Amino acid sequence: MTEKYPLTLLAQAIYSVNKHAKTALDNRFLYSLKKNALEKLISQKRAKKIGLHFVNNPRLSQQQSSVLISCADYYFHTLPEKNDFKLLPHLGHLDDSYRNPIRRMSLNRAKEILIDFVGQEPSQKKEYVKVKSQPAAKKSTPYLHSSSYFYGH
Repeated sequence: MTEKYPLTLLAQAIYSVNKHAKTALDNRFLYSLKKNALEKLISQKRAKKIGLHFVNNPRLSQQQSSVLISCADYYFHTLPEKNDFKLLPHLGHLDDSYRNPIRRMSLNRAKEILIDFVGQEPSQKKEYVKVKSQPAAKKSTPYLHSSSYFYGH
């Protein structure tokens, strides 16, 4: 069976989605797309869980770990499942000297590829409706007089 998308293209799309998710205001859809794509690649044996890393900035000052996943020539981190702590070796702290290869892909193209690959509906993304803002009501301050230092001088 031939795959519709080469592994390097999928890894590049995940990288692009992950990069944008880190700065997005509402990143839930992007992170779910990344998670679902990686899970599918792992189930197809096209990506592999390597081990656990300590998280650099854990929430509430508690120690946390994330799962390191290898996919093509990229590495990604995801949240661990309970079973991961039993099955995967702990690799200690993250190696800050390693960086994923930088390849450019637009977010729209990356989402298009991953949505098609995973079969995830784009409608799961929360759509925002722009609402016209109402002019602020003028506040009356009865204790200030028009002859106040701030007014009329």
